[in-house]
Amino acid sequence: MANAFDIEEIYPDGGGHPLRLPRRQNGNSPQGVTVTLLADYTLTTRAALPSAAIVALLTETGVSTAGARTAISRLARRSVLERSRQGRHSSYRLSRAAAADLSAGGNWILTATTATDWDGCWTIVAFSLPQEHTTQRRALRGQLRWLGYAPLYDGLWVSPYDLTPPARAQLEALTLGAVTVFRGRQAALDAISHRAPIDAWDVEGIGRHYREFLRRWTPLLPRVRSGQVDGAAAVRARTEVMDTFRRFPSLDPRLPLELLPPGWLRQPARDLFAAVYDGLATPAEQHVRGVVARFGGGGEADIRAHTTADILAGVRPDEPTGLHDGQPTPTTH
Repeated sequence: MANAFDIEEIYPDGGGHPLRLPRRQNGNSPQGVTVTLLADYTLTTRAALPSAAIVALLTETGVSTAGARTAISRLARRSVLERSRQGRHSSYRLSRAAAADLSAGGNWILTATTATDWDGCWTIVAFSLPQEHTTQRRALRGQLRWLGYAPLYDGLWVSPYDLTPPARAQLEALTLGAVTVFRGRQAALDAISHRAPIDAWDVEGIGRHYREFLRRWTPLLPRVRSGQVDGAAAVRARTEVMDTFRRFPSLDPRLPLELLPPGWLRQPARDLFAAVYDGLATPAEQHVRGVVARFGGGGEADIRAHTTADILAGVRPDEPTGLHDGQPTPTTH
């Protein structure tokens, strides 16, 4: 069974899409932390930050200086970041495509962890791709996982909810092989080989991840509420809690509570995430502004920390600011 912590994120390498966000890895990868950091404070403005300021902020989260520079360079090559120059100094901002995808993804992270009614039916996606097209198969699997599906069998993916417009668009874009989609109720069997659709998910493993999340972040909450977490520590904690929590919708895409063990921890984990993330918004924003000002970026006024309420309402990128010449410079490394 695939572990959702290891799947490629929204756009896997070679998936046929011009924008490639970083692969999902165990732990917090430098590229993933970079994307989370920039999204948390520049998503609405697409402000360009001095590369030195981005490196400084990343080193405060535990990324090495070399790792930070490499992450920025690779994200630029992936078209996630755009580069601008003024003399010898470079600045980077989220590309328009990346900002739009991150906005939609942020909304989905929160809506996909909200309880909803289930009608008892399953959506089944069966597909067949030529054996030699492994890149396309991997890309489709990554997309289906991101959209809330899991493999019951090889080439047979299931979801407890209706086919969404994004999932339909992804399947309709297939130009190779064949795909079949239908929705219906499971016919229970007494056979020992019977496998229920919910078995496509590692329910025990998901529960363990929820417990680990609660164990990691619950002790910090009193200090957040009393204002004892500020400066670099606020940014570091806020970045880490988002980079960790955003994986849960792929692990647990609103699985029906009636099929899960009693006391399922989805809602407690969501509440804890919101309390930490929102509670640190003001001190973290102040620190990011200070770091950007220290490196003479001039864009500190465009640093804006959004809350979970903002994400649910729909964080939309404004017109870009902070570029020195108004145009991104083609990146060469």
